[in-house]
Amino acid sequence: MAGLIRDEDIALVRERARIDEVVRDYVTLKNAGGGSLKGLCPFHDEKSPSFQVTPSRGFFHCFGCGEGGDVISFLMKIDGTAFTETVERLADRFGVQLRYQEGTERPARREGANLRPKMLEAHKVAQAFYADQLASPDAAVARQFLSERGFDRDAAERFGIGFAPRGGDELYKLLRQKGFQDAELVTGGLVGQGQRGHYDRFRGRLLWPIRETNGDVIGFGARRIFDDDRIDAKYLNTPETPLYKKSHVLYGIDLARRDIARASQAVVVEGYTDVMACHLSGVPTAVATCGTAFGDDHGRVLRRLLQDHDEFRGEVIFTFDGDAAGQKAALRAFEGDQNFAGQTYVAVEPTGLDPCDLRLRQGDAAVRELVARRIPLYRFVLSNVVGRFDLDRADGRVDALREAARLVSAIRDRSKVEAFSRELAGMVGADIEDARAEVRRAANRRPDEPRGHRPAEQTAPTEPTRPSPPPLPDLRDPRFSLERETLKLVVQHPDAVGRMTKDVDAHDFTHPTYRAVWELVVACGGPANAPGGEVWVSKLRDSVPADDGVGAARALSALAVEPLLSTKEPTSAYVAAHVYRLQEVTALRRITELKSRLQRTNPVEHATEYNRMFGELVALEQHRRALRERAIGGEQ
Repeated sequence: MAGLIRDEDIALVRERARIDEVVRDYVTLKNAGGGSLKGLCPFHDEKSPSFQVTPSRGFFHCFGCGEGGDVISFLMKIDGTAFTETVERLADRFGVQLRYQEGTERPARREGANLRPKMLEAHKVAQAFYADQLASPDAAVARQFLSERGFDRDAAERFGIGFAPRGGDELYKLLRQKGFQDAELVTGGLVGQGQRGHYDRFRGRLLWPIRETNGDVIGFGARRIFDDDRIDAKYLNTPETPLYKKSHVLYGIDLARRDIARASQAVVVEGYTDVMACHLSGVPTAVATCGTAFGDDHGRVLRRLLQDHDEFRGEVIFTFDGDAAGQKAALRAFEGDQNFAGQTYVAVEPTGLDPCDLRLRQGDAAVRELVARRIPLYRFVLSNVVGRFDLDRADGRVDALREAARLVSAIRDRSKVEAFSRELAGMVGADIEDARAEVRRAANRRPDEPRGHRPAEQTAPTEPTRPSPPPLPDLRDPRFSLERETLKLVVQHPDAVGRMTKDVDAHDFTHPTYRAVWELVVACGGPANAPGGEVWVSKLRDSVPADDGVGAARALSALAVEPLLSTKEPTSAYVAAHVYRLQEVTALRRITELKSRLQRTNPVEHATEYNRMFGELVALEQHRRALRERAIGGEQ
């Protein structure tokens, strides 16, 4: 049969092509003992490594999904190539001269045969052509662009950067001269086809070659550098091709993969120049997506290289801008956080500079410091959500807790929910049990059901209506019993109270109605200046404003006639037990508020503010203890 590779040459390919060397282009392998290596299977998602390679026998096997075979079947499975094309690729890589049963050279390619090998070869030629063009006179603007960003000739060569001539068909002509067919060039994305014929896809742009983990060029990223470029888009990438799948591609992965495996760390940045800046600054684990958001498939690529599993956890560090777009990107990354067994982090430069600009303005050390200052991704995302609310207000803390709990409850990895709930409680300054309860409520709420929804008969209002204010709490609610009893003393026995209430103010009363009554007391001169008998109550009643929206008049009537809890005439000790206890409760509320703010303040970044609040907290605690002693001892 024409075109068949001789059996002895196939055997020689199997002998020379080390399976562990080939597999390492896709999977990070660790020593498994007994002469075997293990890693995360590239053919299915798994949390623990069940993929095993035995170099001495030239075989691989996954005990999770059952895939197995030799080096040829591995490449056929992972790259989707046919047998003959796979053997030819391995022969080229490992220096085996193939012979065919009816000739001494490779047969002509049949129409419709797998184009991958020729497309890869065309990309290799294209990259070399573009790199040479970067030194041409027409590429002066491209070289200036690189220079202004701190990249010299050596950097351009290291990353294979090139320039696409403006003419429009120089690359096409070169590739055709070298024997490539139109189908290979168009399908591979190097050349376009229009009504006037074929043309170079990239014209007059600065180019970055995008490679697979094994170093094969599979596409390009093209940056606009001329003002008269007819295409407005700043960046153009190779379209989806049999070689290039943007959801699977990470720029810089070929340079970073060994360091990622060695350091168990991957740094995900936002652009090609950011990858360059990181590598040149001493962060060789940096990669970037190519014109798309970081997704699950990108995560799988990194997990295999990181050897990210339950027993050996790596770390992934995202760099985002601090603006709204960066926060949105962080939220998307957070949604895929549970795909990683290890920890995910975020590194944000406070000044908003990306790694490229940071290196240019502050040097290599600043880029390394940016990565070193990383914080957990979930903390960054939750902080952004919580930061939209006023945490100095009780209702703000409640709303922040509810909003952030929705994110926490959406995490598929339930083992992480407890840790995130604790972090959320600390950020908001809430009790951990309250945070857990809110997360549980958010988890039980239907995804399409808004917060606060209750099934009810829907009626369409005929005209706009003003929302009614929330109902006031019950005046006899036990929460307000201390406020009620103190006001009864003030209204019924102002002479017994005297000046003991000189330090009481409206903030000591949490019920709106009781607060309004106390404000009437103050407006009438206070208990120390109160006239005797019924005159005092009448004076208070007469000072109630006409727009009494909180029911102060009705409350005054009740306070004036309701018996005290004590059956005896109020002594100074009885009054002190209520007045000073009332102030102690206020101090406790302030202490709780202050502790909440302290929990949300970084003692290193905001040392002055933290120390000021800590001093205030100490003083408040002393004040509270003094009030407690006076309440017990009946001091005036």
